[in-house]
Order: sequence, then C-alpha cells, then structure tokens
Amino acid sequence: MKKITIVGVGRVGESTAQILAKEELCREIMLLDIHEGVPQGVALDIQESGALLRFDTRVNGATDPAAMADSDIVIVTAGIPRKPGMSRSDVLDTNLAIIDEIVDNMLRYAPNAMLLMVTNPVDVLTWHAWKRSGWPRQRVFGQSGALDTARMATFIALETGYSIKDVSPLVLGGHGDAMVPLTRFTDIAGINIEHFLSLETIEKIVERTRKGGGEILDLKKSSSAYDSPAAAVAAMVDAISHNRHRIMPCVSILEGEYEQHGIAMGVPSVLDETGLIKVIELNLNERERADFQHSAEVVRADINRIS
Repeated sequence: MKKITIVGVGRVGESTAQILAKEELCREIMLLDIHEGVPQGVALDIQESGALLRFDTRVNGATDPAAMADSDIVIVTAGIPRKPGMSRSDVLDTNLAIIDEIVDNMLRYAPNAMLLMVTNPVDVLTWHAWKRSGWPRQRVFGQSGALDTARMATFIALETGYSIKDVSPLVLGGHGDAMVPLTRFTDIAGINIEHFLSLETIEKIVERTRKGGGEILDLKKSSSAYDSPAAAVAAMVDAISHNRHRIMPCVSILEGEYEQHGIAMGVPSVLDETGLIKVIELNLNERERADFQHSAEVVRADINRIS
C-alpha cells in the first residue's frame, strides 16, 4: 500500500500512525489536522523514531486537505471525544458536521480511497459517511468490532490465566452498551468458554465488555482509550494491506444480512486489498437474534434522528 491518510491527530490518530509506521503497512502516512503545526510536529516526532524502531515509512503532516490525494485508505479519527458520564451518542451532533467536511474533501481529493471510520458514534457515522459519499459499502466501513472483541479476549485471558493468543471471542452489534458478545461463538483453543468459566463469570465478562470503553474513561478521566483502538485499526489495515482475506468483526453496511437494511453495525466481515468484500451471516439463536435486534434499534434511533 502506498499511502494512508489519518484525519485527526489526537491520541487515537497519533497512536495509530505510530503502529502503522512501525509495522510498515504503507510507504507514506499523511497526518491531517486543522491545528497548524500539530500534524507536522507529530509526524516529525514519529519519523524520528524510525531509526530506533527500524522502519522506512515516511510520515508527513499537513492542514490542507489536498494532502490526502492519492491515498489508498483514509482513516477518520477526528472529532470530540466523550467525557466521563457521556455516551457515544452524546457527541453525535458535533462530530456529524466534522465527518461531512471530511467526506466532502475525500470526494474532491481522494475519490478512489477506502474510508475507515473510527470517530464515535462509529456505527452511525459510518452509515452517514457511506450515504454522503455514494460509494459502495466495500469502501466504507468502521472499526469497533475488532476493539470490542479484543477487550472480551483480554477479560477472558485475565480470568482464566490462559494465553490470550488462544482466545477467540466474537462481538456483534452496535459499539455501545447494547453490543452483543456471543459466548456461543467464543472459545479457548477451540473449546467453548463454558468449559472453563461458570455462567455467572461469563455474564460478568459480557457486561464488562459492553462497558469496556467507559471503564477506561472513568479511570483515566482526562481521556478515553487510544492504544487499544489504534491497535484494532492497525489490525484491520494489516488485513487490507496484505490482502489476507481475513474475517474480522467490522462496522459494515447491512443490505439484508441479519434482517437489517439501511444501517451500519458490527458483524463478522471479510477484508482484502479492495476493502470489505463480504458480510458473514451467522445462524443466531432466539436470544441472540433478540439481542442483535435491540442493538440495531439503539443504532437506528440515532440514524433516524439525523436522517
């Protein structure tokens, strides 16, 4: 991959750029931000770590959106973060206007790029960016499922003491308190977690997963999570950059899958060098379908408010 642009050089954007550069997932990273000097300074700081971290990626910064030209992927992290006591929906109105401007700039300067949405509320803004761009769903998708799944894997590994490398969880639905961790599809080295954990402990892990972002926000107080979201973005970019055909939970535009239309939600999807090529539809049981439907209703309420 030749060029990746990250729009929004806050903590998530900066951490994402550092990982992408270190892993050499593209030849050039362009950092865009509205604050003069900030993207240039962050870019130079990351660039100077290349001699120590051993990467040849070129990192540049700019405030002119024209600098995103020729990007293969535009990663959107710009927007106001939520503060303690706020939900992801609480930042919707402000971030909506920011996303409109970014999408319009993409249409002008990077009309062939893929768009990877990170800004919250990510499900709603992914849907909105897709509608505004007019692009196929293959090129517009969001990060949250990869992060939510990583959080669930972490809690399972900490509870059981087993290697996180063997933990394979799955989380569907909107990126919020109504997300749907699927314990029936969660295993350790192929063995369902019910073999290792009591139902009571599993339910505690499910609830902690749903509130994983809020837990970090409440502890840090001055900022929300940024290292784990950046790592989740990098994992998605890796799948695209290396054409892995990897199955990952991503925020995808649904066109009838899971009985949903006109909505973006976290579902297992296939990523390759052209973007999100397929949504994998699971055969959910009655309770799982009800939970997914509830999560969809929460997301759709915000979509209807801005439509």
